[in-house]
Amino acid sequence: MCCATSVRNEREDEPSPAKKKISVVSPVYKAADCVEELYQRITEAVKRIDGIDYEIILIEDCGKDDSWGKMCALAEKDTRLKIVQLSRNFGQHLAITAGLSFSTGDWTVVMDCDLQDPPDEIPRLFEKALEGYDVVCARRGKRQDPTWKRYTSRLFMTIFNWLSGMSYDPQVANFRILSRHVVDAYSHMGERTPSFGSHLEWLGFNVGYIDIQHQPRYSGQSSYSFRKLLQLATNIIVAYSNKPLHMSISLGFCMAFFSTVYALYLVLKKLLVGINVDGWTSLMVSIWFLGGMVVGNLGIIGLYLGKIYDETKGRPLYVVSKKINC
Repeated sequence: MCCATSVRNEREDEPSPAKKKISVVSPVYKAADCVEELYQRITEAVKRIDGIDYEIILIEDCGKDDSWGKMCALAEKDTRLKIVQLSRNFGQHLAITAGLSFSTGDWTVVMDCDLQDPPDEIPRLFEKALEGYDVVCARRGKRQDPTWKRYTSRLFMTIFNWLSGMSYDPQVANFRILSRHVVDAYSHMGERTPSFGSHLEWLGFNVGYIDIQHQPRYSGQSSYSFRKLLQLATNIIVAYSNKPLHMSISLGFCMAFFSTVYALYLVLKKLLVGINVDGWTSLMVSIWFLGGMVVGNLGIIGLYLGKIYDETKGRPLYVVSKKINC
C-alpha cells in the first residue's frame, strides 16, 4: 500500500503537458465595420479546437478610421487579444510581418480582415497541419471578386511563375497556417519588399492544402485599386526575379545583330546597284523605336538599382506606434 501511495504521489507531482498554442494574425486596414465580427468569429473558431490555447493578433495598418478604437474596446475585455498600431500605412505584407513578430504560438494562422476567407475553417487548417505539414494553405474555389480582378490576378501569377521559376497557385491567398519553425524562418528574411506568399514559396517547406468556399466581403470595398495592384506586381517581380534584366540583354543583342545584318545589306546594295535617297519616315521610326527601347531598358535597370538602394538604407521594416496586451 505504501508503495502504491508513493507512486501515485509522484505522478500527481509531475507537471501536466503544456497546451499547444495557436496564434491568429490579421492585418487590419479601414475595417471598422468588420473588426468586431472578425474577432468574434476567430474566437468561436479557435475555441472549437480541443486542448488548445490561443491568442489573436490584430495589426492596425494606420487606416485612419475607427478600427483602432474598436480594437481597443475589445482588447480591454480580452487579454488574449493583442493589438498593434503601426505609425503609418506600411502595406498589407509588412503588417503581416509585424504580426508574425508578435506571434508566440506553436502554430500561427494568417488571414485577411475582410472575412472573405472564413475563420470557421481554422480548425480544418490545424487538423490538416497535424498530418505532418509545415504550411497548410486554404485554396479558394470561385472567387467572390470583380471579374477584372480575377483575370488580372491569374495573369499576374502566370507571368510571375514564368519569371521567378516558382509554381504559385493563383487560388491561394494569405489564409494559411504555419508551424513555429516556418514563422521563425520567415522572420529572419528581412527583405524590404516582402510578398508573404512568395516568401513562403521560396522557403520551400512541406505544404498541404484544403479547399474552402470564398465568401463575399463582409463590408466595404477592397483598398487595392488597379494602380496599386500594378505597383505591387512590379515590386514583387523585381524583388523575386532577374529575368527582366536577362531579357533586356537578349533584346539588345538581337537588335544589334539585325542592325548589323541590315547595315551589310545596305552596303552591298550600294556597291552593286546603287541606292536612292528615300524619305525620312523609316529613319525617324527607327530612331524613336531604338530610343524607346534604350529608355525602357534603363528604366528596368533603374528599378533594380532602386531596390538595392532601399535595401542598403537599413531602415526598420515597420514602426510600431501603439500596442496593447503585447
